[in-house]
Amino acid sequence: QVQLVESGGGLVQPGGSLRLSCAASGSIFNVYLMGWYRQAPGKERELVSTITNNGRTNYGNSAVEGRFTISTDNTKRTVHLQMNNLEPEDTAVYYCYAVINWQDSEYWGQGTQVTVSS
Repeated sequence: QVQLVESGGGLVQPGGSLRLSCAASGSIFNVYLMGWYRQAPGKERELVSTITNNGRTNYGNSAVEGRFTISTDNTKRTVHLQMNNLEPEDTAVYYCYAVINWQDSEYWGQGTQVTVSS
């Protein structure tokens, strides 16, 4: 069994920064990809960014490109999302996402709230 545990959400003023982290644990022998999705109230869940095990990044949302940076640690089992110059429109629940062990084995974290407000 694989678990994803997120941390780092919270309340921040517009223009501020937050760093989200997600650690994968359990029976893991291969991490294909890790990343982040977000879901704002009344909206569908949308891709924010992903990173593959060879370091290829994808920022699926043009609204965050240039402000958000995704990275992993040396183990490739922890993914970070550095979010700078945050805007009220970034307010959402951010979910960690991973493809682990098999290419069709997807996992989700429990979600962490990010609120951007003055």
